[in-house]
Amino acid sequence: MRATGSLFGLAYGDAMGAPTEFLSVGEIVRRYGEGGPRELVGEPALVTDDTQMTLAVARAMPVRGRLEPGALERALRREFVEWVDSPENNRAPGMTCLRACELLAAGVPWRRATGETSKGCGANMRVAPMGLMPGLGEVERVAAAQFQAALTHGHPTALAASELTALAIHWLRNGMRPAELPDALIDRCREQRTVYHEDWLADLWMRPGVDSPAEFIARGWDECLVALGALKAALVSPDREADPCLRTGEGWIAEEALATAVHCFLLFPEDPIGMLARAATTVGDSDSIACLAGAFGGAAHGFDWWPAEWSRRIEHGRELAEFGRHWD
Repeated sequence: MRATGSLFGLAYGDAMGAPTEFLSVGEIVRRYGEGGPRELVGEPALVTDDTQMTLAVARAMPVRGRLEPGALERALRREFVEWVDSPENNRAPGMTCLRACELLAAGVPWRRATGETSKGCGANMRVAPMGLMPGLGEVERVAAAQFQAALTHGHPTALAASELTALAIHWLRNGMRPAELPDALIDRCREQRTVYHEDWLADLWMRPGVDSPAEFIARGWDECLVALGALKAALVSPDREADPCLRTGEGWIAEEALATAVHCFLLFPEDPIGMLARAATTVGDSDSIACLAGAFGGAAHGFDWWPAEWSRRIEHGRELAEFGRHWD
């Protein structure tokens, strides 16, 4: 039940990191103790826009069959508009997502609605469904991962980091050993450096100072490679006690959210609560870091890796379970 484990892990990390997102590490320790938060709070334990938008992407996916740009765009637009109009959209959502979704709600074509210069982690904190849906071809999976990001975050690094995040979840779900993940992600950056999915992204690359699609997308892969290089360096001398954001970034931007979430996962590859506590006890975007770390851990280890009673307490648990059963 690795798809189920990944979705629930994402929500658990989101809920655990939500109360600590805008706190210093010192303040988190004062509130929760040296280990940081180690338990879900609330009945139910509330999630943020990270899980809300992950579910929006999941609802936009077809029950079966291929992903096609036009149909997926219409479905994502519908779900994103429903999210932005929802009274539950009160969980400190990102401004880039809000602005883009409001334009989508007004009927603006996605190419004009997107934040062309934004590479915020809102692009990849919601991409897990693209990694978990079975039966997709590789190009179909990664192009769709980039495309869901492109509706709101048009920076090339947002696209590349979203592909890498989806692939990390997909690879772990299918048996990759966690220790192999950093090198696999780095290799992907190098292999795909000039690959632009024009059928999906159309003319998103066209902007002043950019001469070609390959030049546009290469910038994204290069920035992800820098973040993953910092991850590799951090893992040479891993430090479970130090804030991982000091080594791999605070996670407000997409490539750092990926790198720091993988960092947290690999610091505690066999300890689910320790991993989420470490991700939540950070100076950066704690809920997004923890939600991605939880998605990676659940994809690698499955649903039973998590405390059994948490699934009864997490917000949206029934819907998370339904998607997990379908994809498992």
